[in-house]
Amino acid sequence: MAPHPPARHLLRAKDLADARYAEPLTVAELAAAAGLSRAHFSRQFRRAFGESPHVYLLTRRLERAATLLRTTDRAIATICFDVGLNSLGSFTTSFTRMFGLTPAAYRAAFPPAAAHAIVPGCVLRAYGRPQHRTFREDGAQGPGIA
Repeated sequence: MAPHPPARHLLRAKDLADARYAEPLTVAELAAAAGLSRAHFSRQFRRAFGESPHVYLLTRRLERAATLLRTTDRAIATICFDVGLNSLGSFTTSFTRMFGLTPAAYRAAFPPAAAHAIVPGCVLRAYGRPQHRTFREDGAQGPGIA
């Protein structure tokens, strides 16, 4: 049986970071997922993916925060904590470095989240029907119709 290439072990750690970005993951936990020591894992991860595990995890969190800023009306502080960050000040600084705008300015640059609301077609058809309609052209109501 041929051994797995080292990248497969690193992909396990990367998948863990992608799936559990909102949790307080440490480099030690990511290294354990890859079956490597912390130092060896950090070197191998950087060599394979071009950035440190910490930077990769922070990038995932900031990308998710950007999505939430564009598509929800949640408070910025709530989004900060929802994506696994613990400091609003650090979040604002990191977000501004990555996207060139503060979280509030980034949100303001996109249409409000309500514009993205998806309403099922059946609801649109039900509310799109005329509410007061008659079948008689003269508008008179027949017997028994209230």
